[in-house]
Amino acid sequence: MLQNNPELKSQIDQLWDKFWSGGISNPLTAIEQITYLLFMKRVDELDQKKQADAEWTDEPYTSKFAGTWIPPEYRQQENPEQYAIDKGTLRWSEFKRMQAEEMLQHVQSRVFPFLKDLNGEESNFSHHMKNAVFIIPKPTLLVEAVKTIDQIFAIMERDSQEHGQAFQDIQGDVYEMLLSEIATAGKNGQFRTPRHIIKLMVELVQPQLGHRIADPACGSGGFLLGAYQYIVTQLAIKAGAKDLPLDEDGFVRTSVAAALTEDAQTILQNCLYGYDIDGTMVRLGLMNLMMHGIDEPHIDYQDTLSKSYDEAGEYDIVMANPPFTGSIDKGDINENLTLSTTKTELLFVENIYRLLKKGGTACVIVPQGVLFGSGKAFKALRKLLVERCELKAVITMPSGVFKPYAGVSTAILLFTKVWGPKEKVTAPATEQVWFYEMASDGYSLDDKRTKQEGYGDLQDIVAKYQALDQEQETDADRTQKCFLVPRDDIEAEGYDLSLSRYKEEVFEEVNYEAPGVILERLIQAEVGDFGDEDLARVQSGMVRELVELREMIG
Repeated sequence: MLQNNPELKSQIDQLWDKFWSGGISNPLTAIEQITYLLFMKRVDELDQKKQADAEWTDEPYTSKFAGTWIPPEYRQQENPEQYAIDKGTLRWSEFKRMQAEEMLQHVQSRVFPFLKDLNGEESNFSHHMKNAVFIIPKPTLLVEAVKTIDQIFAIMERDSQEHGQAFQDIQGDVYEMLLSEIATAGKNGQFRTPRHIIKLMVELVQPQLGHRIADPACGSGGFLLGAYQYIVTQLAIKAGAKDLPLDEDGFVRTSVAAALTEDAQTILQNCLYGYDIDGTMVRLGLMNLMMHGIDEPHIDYQDTLSKSYDEAGEYDIVMANPPFTGSIDKGDINENLTLSTTKTELLFVENIYRLLKKGGTACVIVPQGVLFGSGKAFKALRKLLVERCELKAVITMPSGVFKPYAGVSTAILLFTKVWGPKEKVTAPATEQVWFYEMASDGYSLDDKRTKQEGYGDLQDIVAKYQALDQEQETDADRTQKCFLVPRDDIEAEGYDLSLSRYKEEVFEEVNYEAPGVILERLIQAEVGDFGDEDLARVQSGMVRELVELREMIG
């Protein structure tokens, strides 16, 4: 949608520029502050819409801005009522009319504390917002930002009416676009996963309503959001939605509003779980999901590799793109993790195996070194995936997928947990592994990542993987871009999972013309149809040398 709306993109770019010139140059800090403002605007708009709907249907509704609000710091004092603030003054539509100095003071000291307290003191959202700070330093920057956000919302409203797309979806797209600007990501091996790769992975695991779904290194919540949107789309299709258009990557995704009954919304709210060790990312993840209509997301600050995290066997689906290059303090590693390593890319995969219920499925991005690393922990992990899990697929991706953040070569592992960590394996769970060599993801593989014609290999991967269940015969032609490899072959190679270990290169035999014929043609190209007598008279130059060569091979 955003690609087709240059006006919206221009406004978002202007917003970035204003923050940059206003002294907030760290993209992560800027997006956090922009998010707070977007959130204030959304809360007011949503509340006014609910009020209008309630009046229309004659149903009771209590506005979030009705009555008074006492800031938390005064609640234990005598006569706290004397500190009560009229909630109506905390609305975006009210404070945006104030003069610059007054507005900054009001938003800093009243509106922002109210926003942090929005879901009640006990809520997950309020808990993670405790340490959040509003640091827009200049009144003029706040006034400009408020004006630009109003314009962005007006464009979104118009786009929604003209193209019939749910306003909430457009708002989510705008937020996703803001998140994509975090080009400083990657300091801790964290890279924002491209949305089309998330859509591909969700399509491979096919989450259903009622599944418990987790991401143990969730960042801004992209995988949880991808699962949410997939489930909503499937519900819409079941409810009779037809002729749904394909998005720019060839996937069907429809609006949040189209199909969710109240029961389905409640079930869905309670099945998405995310964890991250960066407090800023936890807040961004919470607000990302809330912007998309998930009112009380379960995203928490947690180091899922540490001793303090002891969940196991809890989830039907785990999707993740865990940090690659980090390592963890040996003394803090959860003792249930058996690999003797401090490398996070290995520990996360083992931990994801532990988090799955028996029969649960994981789809995880790993650096390709995990597929062939010769260290003891590398081999132990691959053996675990082949023997205790049904390792269904290894999909290698080209190195440009994570540009501009990094040029690292990655792969997607898809596996289902069969044997628990303490169970005796009586028969290895994997019979054969499907390998696919992705050559293109539908975008240029340089820093610009421009959308290309078509979908690259994305739709081919989904179609071929889903067809595996129906096909009885083994697809064993290893000269193709995808093929099946039996477990015995993988065991014989020391559990090496690199595609190049099993792929057979095809060398075509090329038949060349005889040297004399080639030389004849070269001479003709130089001088035309000269006879042999004429050529014999040529004393020097290239033609003379070609004639002598022809005589030598005679």
